[in-house]
Amino acid sequence: MLNQTYTVDVLVVGGGTGGTAAAIQAARRGAKTILVSEFPWLGGMLTSAGVSAPDGNELEAFQTGLWGAFLQELRQRQPGELDNSWVSFFSYNPRIGAEIFADWVQELPNLHWISGQVPLDVFRQGDLITGVRFADFAVTAKIILDGTELGDLLALAEIPYRWGWELQSEWGEPSAPVTFNSLTQRYPVQAPTYVVIMQDFGEAVAPEIPAAPNYNPSQFTGAWDGYGAETFLNYGRLPGGLFMINWPICGNDYGEGVGRLIESDVSRGEFIQESRWHSQNFAHFIQKQLGRRYGLAKKVFPHASTAFAFHPYYRESRRLVGLTTVREQDILPIARGRVAFIFNDAIAVGNYANDHHYPGVQFPLQPKSIRWGGRWTGTPFTIPYNSLIPAKTDGFLVCEKNISVSHIANGATRLQPVVMGIGQAAGMAAAICVELNCQPRDLPIKTLQTALLEDNRSKALIIPCFNLPPNHSDWRHWQLYYLDNPQAYPVSGDCPCPSWNDYSDSAFDKALIQESNCFKGIFYRLSQQEYRFTVTAPTAYKGQNWQLVTLRSHIDEQLRAYPHEQLVTLWGRQNHFGNWLLVEHLNGG
Repeated sequence: MLNQTYTVDVLVVGGGTGGTAAAIQAARRGAKTILVSEFPWLGGMLTSAGVSAPDGNELEAFQTGLWGAFLQELRQRQPGELDNSWVSFFSYNPRIGAEIFADWVQELPNLHWISGQVPLDVFRQGDLITGVRFADFAVTAKIILDGTELGDLLALAEIPYRWGWELQSEWGEPSAPVTFNSLTQRYPVQAPTYVVIMQDFGEAVAPEIPAAPNYNPSQFTGAWDGYGAETFLNYGRLPGGLFMINWPICGNDYGEGVGRLIESDVSRGEFIQESRWHSQNFAHFIQKQLGRRYGLAKKVFPHASTAFAFHPYYRESRRLVGLTTVREQDILPIARGRVAFIFNDAIAVGNYANDHHYPGVQFPLQPKSIRWGGRWTGTPFTIPYNSLIPAKTDGFLVCEKNISVSHIANGATRLQPVVMGIGQAAGMAAAICVELNCQPRDLPIKTLQTALLEDNRSKALIIPCFNLPPNHSDWRHWQLYYLDNPQAYPVSGDCPCPSWNDYSDSAFDKALIQESNCFKGIFYRLSQQEYRFTVTAPTAYKGQNWQLVTLRSHIDEQLRAYPHEQLVTLWGRQNHFGNWLLVEHLNGG
C-alpha cells in the first residue's frame, strides 16, 4: 500500500555514477528533483561498487564537469594524495568518494534523496512515462531518468532494449563476430567483478580469510605470473595500506550464468552471491599464497562485511534502443588521426581504450590506444545526446551504462568518467526540458551544449582537444567553434591555441608546483612518446631510473621537443608503484 506520492520536476532512479551526477546537475539547474537509490552510498562504480581506481578521462584537458570537480574534491580530502596505484592516476578510499557525493546532495534544498529503495513499477500514459512506484511511495515527474546499474527501468517500462552481442552484419563493426558462437552464448555481456578491499597488516597477523563455497584454487593459479606478487597488489593500491582487488587475469571477474542478472530477482540474487563468494575465494587464495600479512580490510564499507563492496561492478547492462546507437566505428580513430568522429549532438567525452572482460577468454578488439604524454591512453570520442533518448518513448532519459550503444562499443563507453559526463548531460537536459516544457527529443541540442559549456559550477567538455585545458582563456571559444564547424575539427586533436608559455605561470600551475617535488637528472628519449629519466638530485634518489609521464598538454609539448641525453630540472610526483614521475612543470638544466 502506498503511503505517499511525490510530485517533482525530475526523478532519477538509481544512485550510481550517472544517476548521482544527473540528480545533482538537474537540481543545480533549479529543477525540483528526487533521487532514489538502492544503496546508502551514492556514486555507484566510483564508490559503492568499490572501483576507487577509475580509468579514463585522466588527461588534464578531459578533467572537466562533475568528473573534474570530483577529482578536485578528492585531492583536498584524501590523505596520502591520489597517485597510489599503477592502473589509475586517481586512487582513493571509496568512503571519501561517497562523502563527496553525499555532501553535494545535501547542499541542494531542491534535491530529495531517498535510499534503500528499488523501482517496482512504471506509470505510463501511452508513450509517455509519468511516474515510478516503489515499495512505500510513488513519484510522478515531468522527466524520469534510468540511472540503475542494469537498466531496470527499461524492463519495467517495456522500453525496447538490447542485451547481448550484435553480429558484424548489424552495423559492420570490425570487432563484432560474424556468427554467434560459444563465447557469445557463454558471456552474453561482459563479466562483472565483486570488488573486495584487502589490507596490509604489516607485522601484525591478519585474521584468516575463510574459503567460501565452491573454492577451487586452480581457478586462480597463475593470477600474477608475469607481474610478481608485489606488482599485482599495487595494481589497485589505495592510500592507507589498502588494495582494491579487481583483477581480470585468473582473478575475481565472474561471469558464470551472467544472464541470470535480468531473469528474475531470485536469479539475480543467486548470481550476486556467487560472484561475492568468488571474490572471497580469490582473497583467500591471495592470503594463502602471500601470507597472513594480507587480510580483509576493516572499516571500508559501512556494513557487516566491511571489505566487500555493496554490489558487483557491472560493466554492462541492458542497453537502450535509442534514436542514435554508438557503434565501434564511432569510438575508433579517424583515418590518420588521433581522435574519433565527432557527433553533431555530442554531450560527453570519453577516451578509454576498448576493453572487454570474459574470464578465461582472450577477445581481440580493434585497437584504439594511442601514446600521449609518455604513456598509453585512448582515442577520445564523444557521446551523442540521441543515444540517451528512447526511439518512441517520451518523458524518459537514460544516464548510465544503459545508453544506446553496441555491445562492442560498450567496452569504452562504460567507464566511470564518461558515465559521469553522460549523467551530467542527462540531468542538465531534464532540467532544461522542464524549463522549456518540452520532451527530451524536442530539446534544441545547441541549448543543451551551451548550458554544459557555461555551467557556473562545473562546466563540461564536449569537444575533446588534447591541448585545450578548461582553464585556458580560449576554451569556450574553441568548443563552440568546433560545434559550429565540425569539418574544421583537426584530426590531431590539437586546436591552434596560442603557446602555453603564455599560461605557464597561471595560479593553477603554481598551486600544483607548490605541492610537487623538484628533481634534476638526465632526459632520455626512447621513442617519440616514451621517456626515461635518470635522477642526479636529490641525493636520496640518485641513480634511479623513472619513466616520465604527464597529463598536461604543454608538458607533453615540451617533452616531445626536449633534447635526448640533456640535463633537465622538473617538478612532479613520484609513483613508486608505477615507477614513473608525473611531470607537472619542466625547465632546462
